[in-house]
Amino acid sequence: MTDTHCPYCSLQCGMSLERAGRALEVRPWAEFPVNQGALCRKGWSAAGLRGHRERLTSPLVRDRATGELRSASWDEALDLVGARLRELRDESGPDTVAVFGGGGLTNEKAYQLGKLARVALGTSQVDYNGRWCMSSAASAGNQAFGVDRGLPFPLEDVEQTDVLVLVGSNLVETMPPAARHLDRLRERGGRVVVIDPRRTPTADRADLFLQPVPGTDLPLALGVLHLLDAAGAVDEEYAAARTVGLDEVRRSVAAWWPERVERVSGVPASELRELADLMAGAERVMVLTARGAEQHAQGTATVLAWVNVALALGMCGRPFAGYGCLTGQGNGQGGREHGQKSDQLPGYRMIDDPAARAHVAGVWGVDPDSLPGPGRSAYELLDALGTDGGARALLVFGSNIVVSAPNATHVAARLADLDLLVVADLVMSETAALADVVLPVTQWAEETGTMTNLEGRVILRQQAVSAPDGVRSDLEVIAELAARVGSPVPFATDPEQVFAELARASAGGRADYAGITYDRIRAEHGVFWPCPDADHPGTPRLFADSFAHADGRARFVAVDHRGPAEPTDEAFPIHLTTGRVLAQYQSGAQTRRVRDLPDTGPFVELHPMLAARIGARDGELVVVATRRGELKAPARVVTTIRPDTVFVPFHWVGANRLTNDALDPSSRMPEFKVCAALVTAVSRLVASAPRTSTPASLVEVRAQRASDPTEAGLIS
Repeated sequence: MTDTHCPYCSLQCGMSLERAGRALEVRPWAEFPVNQGALCRKGWSAAGLRGHRERLTSPLVRDRATGELRSASWDEALDLVGARLRELRDESGPDTVAVFGGGGLTNEKAYQLGKLARVALGTSQVDYNGRWCMSSAASAGNQAFGVDRGLPFPLEDVEQTDVLVLVGSNLVETMPPAARHLDRLRERGGRVVVIDPRRTPTADRADLFLQPVPGTDLPLALGVLHLLDAAGAVDEEYAAARTVGLDEVRRSVAAWWPERVERVSGVPASELRELADLMAGAERVMVLTARGAEQHAQGTATVLAWVNVALALGMCGRPFAGYGCLTGQGNGQGGREHGQKSDQLPGYRMIDDPAARAHVAGVWGVDPDSLPGPGRSAYELLDALGTDGGARALLVFGSNIVVSAPNATHVAARLADLDLLVVADLVMSETAALADVVLPVTQWAEETGTMTNLEGRVILRQQAVSAPDGVRSDLEVIAELAARVGSPVPFATDPEQVFAELARASAGGRADYAGITYDRIRAEHGVFWPCPDADHPGTPRLFADSFAHADGRARFVAVDHRGPAEPTDEAFPIHLTTGRVLAQYQSGAQTRRVRDLPDTGPFVELHPMLAARIGARDGELVVVATRRGELKAPARVVTTIRPDTVFVPFHWVGANRLTNDALDPSSRMPEFKVCAALVTAVSRLVASAPRTSTPASLVEVRAQRASDPTEAGLIS
């Protein structure tokens, strides 16, 4: 029996793995405090990918003559990649090579990937898909508190607050074992508020549910603070002692009276007042945001607005209260702390800080001046591929870009323009299928490494079984590539040795792991960072005495609402939003291959009023079109979504062909969660097509019928 952790979301639930003949079975691990033995269906079935017929067990190289992928030896594949990277670098400089990582990689892999980019390849072009996870919350946390940690307190603290406000989170479906905290909170008399354009299973557990237009969580926060200030509910003593900037924020929210908020958000002024009264009357208030609030071109501002509410009430740093972010990916937190983000070095040091560069370069044994500066953010890196000034080669570890990137058709075209695409994965993902070289790597049960969960708790995934013959770990692949491109320093492949180096590199940084070891993690069921030395107990709760800015004070930051980057109009009159479903995870590359998880395929959730308007019936095909692409999928007619909004899950190819690549100016987060769409029933589309020809697309039909807005699905 091996104690380890689930391969999926940021809870990183504890589980035990047991060999049963050739099979691997999941057992509860009741002692791990985050989930206390509970798992969701994804966790219980996590071993289902082991031995799968689609598992990659040999490197693949694209044959120049046939264009098909063929089996190759490791030496052939790695020699080919190394030689081509050297050629491209010699021809066009180090930034002609880019590296793209993932929020599911262990801390050790993320650390080595950043080191590979900056030391072995010398490129500034490195980022990861966690940029699309909680980067807006990270940017806001750094501005407001001076540090970015998803939850500045253990998850179990949720049970002890008096009012919990969940903004853009469907926690019950995305991290089901955490739902027990909502139930326990309500059992002890606490209140739960959910803010979401869809009435989800999480909203069904709420005492108050607000259903705004997608992209309007920001004016809701401005309106709440307006009401709190008007009611005299601002904690003036706390603000004076522990914060700066309140006066400017006060002035900025003065214009957001409830009726104005109602016009913008669609939330009745009476419900906004009810929320403000609930928060004003509570001793302890906790606000948690998630992707629904954050994946916007105004995501950072939205989070800052809700942080302002928590600060105004004097909650941040108080027991069982404050602000936190519900991280999405398994290592979304640790993945950016240790070097695979374009502007950061290990320990959450900033790459343009001379002292940070000197410290990390000293650990690496290289000249600080040899390290590149900041590179492009994730989407900007992809958008520049194959263009003048962009990379000509891309190494992808732990990410399925073709499914997960916004404006995905455009991104796929950029990948096609590369001279070399290398993908390391355990199955033939949609991105791997486009690669010139595919490298088969280990999955979670076959390797050891640390993760950092949503609480800032560093935990240890332990190897339970050997990898199939022909499969190597990502650490081995990184080390082999580093050697082949002429790295000036060696790369370790033993994860514990890599972690020890990571700890030294992080020492003194904002995310300080210097006092954490594998043995401590095993003994303590995880260690909370910062943990600067072996005698330090770790830090489960931040901000009790001071915030991380030099003066110890938190910052109020004034923000205002601009609206979605792409508002609805006559041509595209419906809001499109995206998200997860219970049985699938991220791009679905793993979960869609697990037999025990239902793979329904994509669908389009829409309200009966909209369905009636466009002539759509439940289960029949509809087409959703945006300015970037189209998706055809069955309709799910439900009363739980706004009549002006449709929802599409993003686990399958198609959803992100529709989404908008507009970026947040601070976090560089794309606007996944809202764009303008046109929805049409396929039956009506076919019936309205000219008899003499077949329309090439829904957009062409729209152009033919632009004079009749009811045909485009407008709500009267």
